Amino acid sequence: MKKQYIELLKGRRSRYALKKESPLSKEEIISLIEEVTKHTPSAFNSQSGRLVALFDKAHEDFWDLTKEEIRKVIPAGQSFAPTEKKMQAFKDAFGTVLFYEDYSVVRGLEEKFPLYKEKFRVWSAHGSAMLQIGVWTALAENGLGASLQHYDPVIDEAVRKRFEIPENWALVAQMPFGAFDAPDGEKSFQPIDERVIVLAE
Repeated sequence: MKKQYIELLKGRRSRYALKKESPLSKEEIISLIEEVTKHTPSAFNSQSGRLVALFDKAHEDFWDLTKEEIRKVIPAGQSFAPTEKKMQAFKDAFGTVLFYEDYSVVRGLEEKFPLYKEKFRVWSAHGSAMLQIGVWTALAENGLGASLQHYDPVIDEAVRKRFEIPENWALVAQMPFGAFDAPDGEKSFQPIDERVIVLAE
């Protein structure tokens, strides 16, 4: 039994100690992201996922902007230092992928297939999740560490204005990535027989 894909999944980890370096060129990273986006399945072949790749000043501006938007909602008296340190770590990475869903596509499906209207936003989220794991695994395969962040909806409008994101795009997740050299920590797993049930009758 071939296990190449399983080995790729095992190589994908949350990595936070990232550097502003990459074993791939920007052009190679963009090509990789485009290929994953093109070939990732989606409900009704809707292809509602939208990705924004940030490099250089755009990448750094994104994390500066995120830091300032979060600062606005931190409760009075709570230390901002841990958040500031985290934002700097993400800024120190090589780039960031923003994952969006185009809700104009989703609304179109809701109107065209009213029987499934209540499910299309759920299926949209499923499609985005597949894009995220696809990009994450492809980056890992090529020697790039990454982690998945969720600072939406706090940053949505500020990011939309700064990068001229279409109104119908909804921000789902943010993925900073870059070269890494820190060892992976131990990962714990729940007993697999509690998560997978096999029936044969």
